[in-house]
Amino acid sequence: MAVVGTISALVLGLLISNANTSFIARTGEVTTLSADILRLDQMLRMYGPEGNPARGKLLQFAERKTNDLFPKTLKDVRVNNELTYEMLQQVEYLMLELKPADDRRRWFLQQALLHAAKIGNTHWLLGQEAGQGTPKAFVVLLVFWLSLLFASFGLFAPRNLMSALTLVLCAIAVSGGVEMILELEQPFAGVLHISPLPMHRTVDSLNQANSPI
Repeated sequence: MAVVGTISALVLGLLISNANTSFIARTGEVTTLSADILRLDQMLRMYGPEGNPARGKLLQFAERKTNDLFPKTLKDVRVNNELTYEMLQQVEYLMLELKPADDRRRWFLQQALLHAAKIGNTHWLLGQEAGQGTPKAFVVLLVFWLSLLFASFGLFAPRNLMSALTLVLCAIAVSGGVEMILELEQPFAGVLHISPLPMHRTVDSLNQANSPI
């Protein structure tokens, strides 16, 4: 049982670490997405009034993407919404129609297209990563190991209230670790979810930038 206990502790710790690393990576991708949207709007604004149609469509994309990732109810999360991506494509089409008259505007347009490509890459990356995580069979095996371990503890523990209470509290603590693994692997739909603040701030900034003075 000592071997089973040691292996279970190591595996549980590694799974929690791996799930946390994945969660942090998804958080970074959302932050990068919001920053690229802001930078794209800035490039279009510096390009001139000709970029306003693309900026308006970019605002619609940002609002739609925010609603996809952070809806009011978790069951409505749509990480890979093709209709939202089509809005980004419309932004790119509007930018391709621009005809820069000098090197300055040509540079702004090149930077805008680069940021649009980054936004598209992040969109697909979030979609491809959805659903990936620890294999369920591995989690079931871990739960079996832990169940066997606590059953052995209960078999040899003195039959009194203190022993029973200690085993129950330990079981709750370990099951909380397993639940944390499952929650961290659902960064948009779990109880522990990614903060929507970066995307909300981006939408607010775009609304302010597009509002008439």
